[in-house]
Amino acid sequence: MKYADMAITVSDLNKYIKEKIAEDEYLNNILVKGEISNFKNHYTGHMYFTLKDENSLIKCIMFKSYAQKLNFMPKDGMKVFLFGGVSVFERDGVYQIYVRAMQEDGLGDLYTKYQELKNKLEAEGLFEESHKMQIPVMPKVIGVLTSQTGSVIRDIINVSTRRNPNVVIRLFPVPVQGEGAAEKIAEGIQIMNRNKLADVLILARGGGSLEDLWPFNEEIVARSIFNSEIPIISAVGHETDFTISDFVADLRAPTPSAAAELAVPDIYEVKQRIITIQNRLRMSLLKKVEIMRLRYEKTMSSTVFREPTRRIQENYQKIDSYLKQLENSIKTKHEKQKAKYMELVGKLDAYSPLKTLARGYSITEKEGKIIKTKKELNQGDLIEVKFVDGQVQAEIQ
Repeated sequence: MKYADMAITVSDLNKYIKEKIAEDEYLNNILVKGEISNFKNHYTGHMYFTLKDENSLIKCIMFKSYAQKLNFMPKDGMKVFLFGGVSVFERDGVYQIYVRAMQEDGLGDLYTKYQELKNKLEAEGLFEESHKMQIPVMPKVIGVLTSQTGSVIRDIINVSTRRNPNVVIRLFPVPVQGEGAAEKIAEGIQIMNRNKLADVLILARGGGSLEDLWPFNEEIVARSIFNSEIPIISAVGHETDFTISDFVADLRAPTPSAAAELAVPDIYEVKQRIITIQNRLRMSLLKKVEIMRLRYEKTMSSTVFREPTRRIQENYQKIDSYLKQLENSIKTKHEKQKAKYMELVGKLDAYSPLKTLARGYSITEKEGKIIKTKKELNQGDLIEVKFVDGQVQAEIQ
């Protein structure tokens, strides 16, 4: 028999597992307690979140019809009791709790302290983006504050040296959990700053419970991070875990390995980018030279360079043309003015009283006033009579 005849599909396998789980009465009606994380209240009304304890976690979903019956709003860090059933989501092959009821079990003392300190520091402005520094593009020395044993420092070293074999990793070993850890972490940050031992610092720790991560929620650590003159990347816990150090730091990384990737550029990618830029510059320069050559050839072939005096001669011709137009304009205007003058002289001569006197008429005046009728004269009045060739005085009798 061939393997193709024996094998089942992934869909068949997931369906079979779902049916097997569905047959288990205990898994269909189960009461679970734990702490909510990665909570998302979807716009459809469904709630998606993870329920976790110190060692494990499980995905959960609460559909809208059940979520509407809650008398409180779930949120990250809340401890709850869940009632529901375990089933398999066939498409992804993931088993999860389908929650039918939920009851609050309190936030817990640590979470309450965490929230109070977070609100306090946020109100003081320690989380504001304006205070965050840029991570250096090409750091030479990477300072790491974490435990000197364990996978965290090994992961950071492996990732960093793979991306850039020339980078220096400077470890400042500190306890990452337990009593006194917060003070040691804060002291390490201060020593690294005081002695300028690194270009960028990575504050790292693996995953754990809220209690395990608590040193990174202490105020002394938060203020040391805020006062650091060296940029700090916080990589504490798993991707879904958020500590106060994450909010204060200049950059948060979901894991220590991711922090190393953010801090150390891939030298091979940098080299490739430089080569690409060099090629682009070379091509741009060649294109620029070609454009300049074509522009030079076009310029040298222009009339200005072939016949440099031609433009001057053309301008002389234009000047001569403008002068002739000006002379013609002046002459024309002069002729018009002369004709108008002669016309006015003719009119003035036609209306002149001397013309009338030349025809035998005279003008009679008394005391400088022209006499038009005899009624204006009386016996004995002295008058002046003007003729074409002079004037005489007379007396009215």
